[in-house]
Amino acid sequence: MAFETATGAKPAMVWHRDTDLPDDIDLIGVPGGFSYGDYLRSGAMAARSPVMQAVARAAERGAYVLGICNGFQVLTESGLLPGALLRNAGGHFVCRDVSLIVDNARSAFTGRYEAGETISFPVAHHDGNYFADAETLDRLEGEGCVALRYAQAINGSARNIAGILNEAGNVLGMMPHPERVIETAQGGTDGQRLFQGLVENLMARA
Repeated sequence: MAFETATGAKPAMVWHRDTDLPDDIDLIGVPGGFSYGDYLRSGAMAARSPVMQAVARAAERGAYVLGICNGFQVLTESGLLPGALLRNAGGHFVCRDVSLIVDNARSAFTGRYEAGETISFPVAHHDGNYFADAETLDRLEGEGCVALRYAQAINGSARNIAGILNEAGNVLGMMPHPERVIETAQGGTDGQRLFQGLVENLMARA
């Protein structure tokens, strides 16, 4: 619905057992949920789905890929993003609105926000504790690949990281849910700008 609202067109849906994506696709959403019941590790089994090879190829040629919640876990497990999502510190499921700080406002995903701006998205996860070794964390920060941080510690994530970009800036993984705050009926519209910004970037490079 978030993509449809922003683009005015109904997105094509693909099944995890598909081996191809629609021709010339330029925007891919890997959604939240509990793929395979979160057995083994969250996202680990879904990352081996046939369609993920097609997603990786599309990302390599520059298509935008947005992974939200379980989608973020799938992107790390598939190697499209570094690090891993571990069990929340304290072992509890976290489900509430959280304040986020926009760390990088220069990406296609965050260009409609201001650097340092505080926004609010809901979270709903049990395994959202972002982990990477110190060298990787330093590199992410040094290259501007940290997109969003939690304003307060909520799940043990290293350096309060809530969302990261790949080096090319066309893949974003994030635990918070921007699609749940795209209209006032949802209690907020802070997520709307993320999808609008993506569409503007697609139009600019068309």
